[in-house]
Amino acid sequence: MSNSSAKAQGALRSHESATLQEALAAQGEAVTQCLDAMLAPVSGPRGRVLEVMRYSALGGGKRLRPFLVCESARLFDVPHARALRVAAAIEMVHCYSLIHDDLPAMDDSALRRGRPTAHVAFDEATAILAGDGLLTEAFTVLADARTHDKAEVRIALVGALAAAAGAAGMVGGQMIDISPQRNDLDLDGISDLQSLKTGALIGFSCEAGALLGEAGAAERAALLAYAQDLGLAFQIADDILDAESTPEALGKPTGQDASLGKATFVGQLGIQQARAKADSLVQSACARLDLFGEKSDLLRQAAAFVVARRS
Repeated sequence: MSNSSAKAQGALRSHESATLQEALAAQGEAVTQCLDAMLAPVSGPRGRVLEVMRYSALGGGKRLRPFLVCESARLFDVPHARALRVAAAIEMVHCYSLIHDDLPAMDDSALRRGRPTAHVAFDEATAILAGDGLLTEAFTVLADARTHDKAEVRIALVGALAAAAGAAGMVGGQMIDISPQRNDLDLDGISDLQSLKTGALIGFSCEAGALLGEAGAAERAALLAYAQDLGLAFQIADDILDAESTPEALGKPTGQDASLGKATFVGQLGIQQARAKADSLVQSACARLDLFGEKSDLLRQAAAFVVARRS
């Protein structure tokens, strides 16, 4: 067994280690505090949209994408305050995408993170506006000089997030997901779809640390390759949880893709082969980080965590 594979297997066994769990909790709490300050309540007619933005952004979740930003930035000794701002920005975009995904015109979901979805708790029109508000606020954060003192770095961050979130990334993936052809995708097609819908924002989360740290091309490429493997492993794990878990355990509806006849990794491979594929992707993701040595151990553990999680 190679050194990288051995590390991956070790990470799989230790995904519940205190080190990783404490780091996830600490970064999550720091990002939540950052979001709380950035999305401060306001009075007057526009106060309601801020209320929904806060309801969605401060309503829990794994905070995986912010964690990836902070850990990738740590590889290049980026000040934590800068990394936290980018982490908050990517969480805003993620929460916007969840608000819009849950709408009746999309997935028509009533439950998210164990609570009523935004359009159920408030109303559809305000939920749409809250999603719009979170998306645009994320770019305000990235463009601010407090995120980085060099304008060219801020421009690079804005461009990278726009590409990841737009028609060439997450939005394009969602378009494929709701198209009639979605049900007929083969395994490669499902991988391409999920690389856009889920993987693009995970890719930005990892690349952002390299951009903040003004890293070289090799370091950026390694982190993007890690993120690609991680994103697919994450989605396979989601498919498995959707097939095996319950709404109470996940905090959201289960079985929706299957009920609509959508092609999934589990549908194509079965549970056992899907799980083996996810484990293989974890090993590959860990190998991508060899360039960074022990400094990237938490990122290795995070890769294992995404396939071993129960929610």
